[in-house]
Amino acid sequence: MGVNLGSLIKGKEISLDALRGKIIGIDAFNHVYQYLTTIRDWKTGELLKDSSGNVTSHLSGLFYRTSKLLQTGIKVCYVWDGLPPKFKKQTQENRSKIKEEARKKYTDALKKGDVEKIKIYAQQTAALSESMIKEAVELLETMGIPSIKAPSEGEAQLAYMTKKKIIWAPSSQDYDTILFGSPRLVRNITISGKKKLPYGGGYTFVYPEILELDAILKETKLTIEQLILIAMFCGTDYNPGIKGIGPKKAYDIVTTKSQKEILDEYEFDEKIFNWFLKPDVKDVTLKFTDLDEEKIHKILVDKHEFSADRVNKSLKDIKISKEKGSQSDLSNFFK
Repeated sequence: MGVNLGSLIKGKEISLDALRGKIIGIDAFNHVYQYLTTIRDWKTGELLKDSSGNVTSHLSGLFYRTSKLLQTGIKVCYVWDGLPPKFKKQTQENRSKIKEEARKKYTDALKKGDVEKIKIYAQQTAALSESMIKEAVELLETMGIPSIKAPSEGEAQLAYMTKKKIIWAPSSQDYDTILFGSPRLVRNITISGKKKLPYGGGYTFVYPEILELDAILKETKLTIEQLILIAMFCGTDYNPGIKGIGPKKAYDIVTTKSQKEILDEYEFDEKIFNWFLKPDVKDVTLKFTDLDEEKIHKILVDKHEFSADRVNKSLKDIKISKEKGSQSDLSNFFK
């Protein structure tokens, strides 16, 4: 999901501790899909489930990985997608076809016992249901974490909230918040650490990183409008891009031709271009509340059979962090 501009714009490594006291707005769909993709039984590719067959991978990721952020002294809110713009319909249909094809390949890999392909195709079948979203929001509420439903795209809402200084930065693996004009973007905050590469490729280390829009524009000598055009050449959530044109070639084009020339010559939909500049967003107020340990236990331990000891340890660590005042200290919020 989202446009990949990683070969053109680079972030700089940042520690979670450097985000202490700041409010980070999490791209909910992006992060929950991560959990559904990565938190699995890798022998079978199956999602984690309780004894009743209810999927728990998303709840596990939400609780334990969000707890880690809270323990670090970071405040978080989650922003969920609303209604997508009409011109996203084709992308959604294409994704549905890809998932269906992945399910067939996954079934075939299971029959053959091909563990590596089981992992790859299982990841591609991840799907987030309305019931999962409802339960995720309920869990976040018991943790005292606000959930915001955007009028349309969550990443556009996150960018707006950052510009309005409601949050310090969005967290997403995609670069779209930058295209929507967010002053900064934080990546990898819930997936940092040692990561296994596919096909026996060993391991790599993933670290949190921050990207800053002003620095990106200064370094690349681009305007935000030119950056959006580069993204459209590469392909976004709303258009397929131009075959054979990657970020570097697109850079050469946008720095030698005018915006109008590019829109006309490559027949880009101007509605999509303008959407990045003026998306549907809304004003919001964040309300943080205390942990409701009893309800957390009912959801995770009683209903879904999570380890009571592990849940209690996470709750204890969060409370210790709060007692130190790290989570309520916003003195460095706008630094």
